[in-house]
Amino acid sequence: MSAYEPSQLPGLELPGPVFAPAAPGTLDWTRLAAELNTEGVAVTPPLLSPEQCAELRELFDHPTAFRSTVTMARHRFGEGLYRYFAYPLPELVQDLRERLYPPLALIANEWARRLGQPAFAPDHEGLVEACAAAGQLRPTPLLLRYGRGGYNCLHQDVYGDLTFPLQVAIMLDRPDEDFTGGESVFVEQRPRAQSRPLVRRPTQGQGLIFTVDHRPVRSVRGWSRVTLRHGVSAVLSGERHVLGVIFHDAR
Repeated sequence: MSAYEPSQLPGLELPGPVFAPAAPGTLDWTRLAAELNTEGVAVTPPLLSPEQCAELRELFDHPTAFRSTVTMARHRFGEGLYRYFAYPLPELVQDLRERLYPPLALIANEWARRLGQPAFAPDHEGLVEACAAAGQLRPTPLLLRYGRGGYNCLHQDVYGDLTFPLQVAIMLDRPDEDFTGGESVFVEQRPRAQSRPLVRRPTQGQGLIFTVDHRPVRSVRGWSRVTLRHGVSAVLSGERHVLGVIFHDAR
């Protein structure tokens, strides 16, 4: 097996439609798992309808829905704003978090097995309970808004000792219509090799699944960790909104 050869993960034949009225068809988790194994990044079919994307975008201007707002420039994170939702989460966000988690947990647990790490709970309720036991009680799903010139520096979304290794970012706008530029950028730091860049351009409603911190790749000694950082290139015009679905809570 080569370093980036995908392998079948047990139990991934399961899902059918994940978000039935909003996302017709099925999610092919076998394909998504293979992409995540080889690239650390995978793009789903649309998970949200244009109407649902608009509903979430409009929430950005309702401060009571959020527990905190971060101005990226103040922390040298980039240029733009993001807002963390407060509990209880909006129903749509809670539903995404709960229904995307189980198939992603199968992938995460296979990665944990390869790296000799503890397994994650099979359902999201169990993960939230484990986060609470680790002192991580604050919700992490967020909305991000970038205007012209906005960007996000390369980073990882680690909020405590317990980190679920996968997250989903859902594009809420129409690339090349509502905004230009603003590509999703990833840089993979490989052991004893130069870093590898990846760029993805999901369309409205599509989800971008990617590694929060690291994933296993085959090495001469078994499995090694490959680190991935993510960011956003400069928005050239318009506004770009994204829903970030992070599964572990924050300290």
